[in-house]
Amino acid sequence: MISDEPAADAALFQALRRTWRNVDPEPADLVDRMVAAVATADLTREYALLTLVESDAVGAVRGDADMLTLQFSDGTTSVLIHVTPAESGARRIDGWIDGVATSVQLIQDAGESAVQAIDGRFAFDEVPAGVSRLRVVLETPASGGDGPIELVTPRFEV
Repeated sequence: MISDEPAADAALFQALRRTWRNVDPEPADLVDRMVAAVATADLTREYALLTLVESDAVGAVRGDADMLTLQFSDGTTSVLIHVTPAESGARRIDGWIDGVATSVQLIQDAGESAVQAIDGRFAFDEVPAGVSRLRVVLETPASGGDGPIELVTPRFEV
């Protein structure tokens, strides 16, 4: 014999749903507020991740008017980079990582390039000006994580 329990459960849940809609209806703007909250959640994380340490506004005193220093952190690992103009008109990025990185990838609209970090230090030569982002692949923690960890920086201008 087939049981009527699934049909009874469905009817009960439908009655509960109707009751809650009558007693405590959802706010009319709930969907719009949730979309806005999800859209801005990543902006808040990126703002917290990107800290402008020094720019040409304070560097001009020493004559390094085009030098830019940025620091990125996810709370456990920090990346510090200096962006300086090269003689060719391109840029040079020198960076330091306080974790054990296996590779550092520079991502731009023009393409991607990767280098290895040696003792936490890395550099990219002849970087074209434009919006950039770094992807740092960190070694798996000794505590037995699920694999390599990635730190992806917010976009920044070089």
